[in-house]
Amino acid sequence: MEMNERKPNRISLAKMQSGQKGKIIEINGGSGLCQKLMALGIKTGKEITKINSQWMKGPVLIRQNHTQIALGFGMASKVLVEIDAESKK
Repeated sequence: MEMNERKPNRISLAKMQSGQKGKIIEINGGSGLCQKLMALGIKTGKEITKINSQWMKGPVLIRQNHTQIALGFGMASKVLVEIDAESKK
């Protein structure tokens, strides 16, 4: 097995493509950012789907369960996601 096959595909939420699904594995921010995201229900281990994002670093829209959440580009850049192999494009 090659090294790439053993390592999961991990990218920031901001870099995900529309329609991709994944699991949040890490949040690279301070306690304030983590608290804001927790209040929205966004935390490590949660499954999310990226719905879309706006041009020029605008908000990123995601779906978690049956809830849609808009995050600023900066916040989305600090959320690390492991992409579901079936949703890779």
